Amino acid sequence: MSTEPGFEQFVSNFQEDVRSKSRDSNSESFAEQQFTKEMLEYLANAGEIDDLELCYHQARGIKVNGYDFSNDNEWLDLFVTLFSGEPSPVKVPKSDILNQFKRLRTFFDRSMRQKYTTMEESSPAFYLADNIFKLRENLTTIRLFVLTDGITNIDAIEDEKEGQCRISHHIWDIQRLFRLSSSGNRPEPIEIDFSKEFGYAIPCLPMPEENPKYKSYLAIISGKILADLYGKYGPRLLERNVRAFLQMRGNINKGIRDTIRNEPDMFLAYNNGISATAECVEINESSNKIPTIKLIRDFQIVNGGQTTASIYHSHTKDKRNVSDVYVQVKLTVLKNDGDFDRIVPKISEYANSQNKINAADFTSNDPFHVQIQKLSRSIWAPSKKGSQQETHWYYERVRGQYQDDKGREKTPKLRRIFGDRNPTSQRFSKTDLAKFENSWNQLPHIVSRGSEKNYREFILQYREKGEFEPDSEYFHLLVAEGILFRTADKIVKSLNFGGYKANIVTYTVALLSKLTEKQIDLERIWRSQDISLAIEEAITSLCKIVHNHITNPEGGKNVTEWCKKEECWDSLLELKLDLPSTLKKELVSKEIVKQRDVRVRKQDNISENSNNDTLPDHKNEGESFDEVESHDYEKLITSLSPQNWLKIIRDANDCGKFSDEQMHLLKRIQKMSFRNISPKKDQVNKVKNILEILNEQDCLVKIGDSN
Repeated sequence: MSTEPGFEQFVSNFQEDVRSKSRDSNSESFAEQQFTKEMLEYLANAGEIDDLELCYHQARGIKVNGYDFSNDNEWLDLFVTLFSGEPSPVKVPKSDILNQFKRLRTFFDRSMRQKYTTMEESSPAFYLADNIFKLRENLTTIRLFVLTDGITNIDAIEDEKEGQCRISHHIWDIQRLFRLSSSGNRPEPIEIDFSKEFGYAIPCLPMPEENPKYKSYLAIISGKILADLYGKYGPRLLERNVRAFLQMRGNINKGIRDTIRNEPDMFLAYNNGISATAECVEINESSNKIPTIKLIRDFQIVNGGQTTASIYHSHTKDKRNVSDVYVQVKLTVLKNDGDFDRIVPKISEYANSQNKINAADFTSNDPFHVQIQKLSRSIWAPSKKGSQQETHWYYERVRGQYQDDKGREKTPKLRRIFGDRNPTSQRFSKTDLAKFENSWNQLPHIVSRGSEKNYREFILQYREKGEFEPDSEYFHLLVAEGILFRTADKIVKSLNFGGYKANIVTYTVALLSKLTEKQIDLERIWRSQDISLAIEEAITSLCKIVHNHITNPEGGKNVTEWCKKEECWDSLLELKLDLPSTLKKELVSKEIVKQRDVRVRKQDNISENSNNDTLPDHKNEGESFDEVESHDYEKLITSLSPQNWLKIIRDANDCGKFSDEQMHLLKRIQKMSFRNISPKKDQVNKVKNILEILNEQDCLVKIGDSN
């Protein structure tokens, strides 16, 4: 066992997470896959890998536990797990690690030669092997990972080259994972020794004046070096803590590749270059007194990912000589470790301010996440039935934050109290949040693409629709969505469908949202911290329909991949489905659904707090209701000003003959008037009835009156 401070507690917490999430299954492979999932989520969150897809397959001489295709299907990560389940990590012999690499490599080699036809065609492993074969001409980088809950001590394994593929080996044991976690989930730093790797240091120009916060260097680097660096480190070169989950969307920039193809000598003149950051640099002086960069530690490209990837693709795919291509580099080295999280995001943001890719710029330190965390620590959830204990829904903004907070409590009693107030069953992360939201927003095909890819899409939509600051009402609704999602997960698990649980759950929640037009009483779910019996029965019924639908794809497609297609969702909606009458009785009005939008609430607050003198002009300011020809209420209702509606609301309240729902409708119409939104026909009819009653009771003053 390692003697590093905090290691034992980390291992204990990690194992408890694995046990608690695999408790409902007696399968050893399930516990192993849960360990695989937990470890890969750590690595994805830190940017060591792009995403993960679990895929358990074991046969004589071969084994695979997961995979991920990335970088336009040119990169393939393959994962194999060596899992003991021992309470204390044991030392793993080198021979065991090498044997796991051999089994994983055998799976890859057989896939490349199409020696997998005896496998079950509907299995995820068959799909993986078939995809490897189909993409064999496209693959350039293969990374083989061994994951283990033991401790290893093995030297680095040299990269291999097979055809156009570079094959590298990576070992992640529980100790290395602990070090990643204790470093704040920052990726292990990229260290480049130019003299050792490329045979020469890079000439540079330092900034002329001293600055207490940073040092900057200007340099020119060859396209060949940049392509080699990208080939070795790939997306890790793009700062994941700054530009979380950043990937290029769409084709490689045609203009960049055309310049490389036709005018490589003009690349430096045409291209804006790249901006990069580093933890430290080693500067030497050449024989002609020119400073040179010998070594860079923690090299990260914060602007210029498109340029870097384009040069790499031209070199590897188009077989272009990029030795004559040169790129200018602005390298910023921060002097104080404490400035990293504050300054580097700004460098990235400002350097990319003219670039569309800025829409994906979203980190753990974004105000959205910070506000969700603040709300999660301050808002007490109502106690559940039969309990007096109020609790928090703990938002884990940064991986490992929960255990850190719990560990700061000084005594076992205080740690127990922390656990009671913040139960692990109510802990949720950024990727959980994205799953809750995108399932409720009827995007199950996006959720099915994996936690990280789904999170990226959530962020992009958040930015495209307009950012907002979450408030307490948003948090209540978010937790209600989480309760709905997690209860659906338990129901699906209890039915033992035999596979595809994650897909069934998200499709079931999305279908329930669609069929009810989002009129599920989320507010009630928050208050009771549970779903109603009617919702439970609906989920039980719908998930069986979903299971039958997704496991019978057209043309015998792979089920996992079929679930990722929008076509799968669209075809599900073509089924003629209805809701139980018991659930229909529980649904809330569409007005309440609309009012759930934080953006609408913000605008409504502006409306309520505005001075009437500043309100927009409306027609018919002095007209009374009995003067309206043929009682043209629709025309009148759409023409009334917010001031008029405030008077009507006052009159209706004084009359004392209207329900809370009717009063709410009048207030809603007043707000719509301020925003110049026309009411719907059913709203007009309901308001017409209210106005007629007011008129008959002589409770309505002339609209133009000042009293």
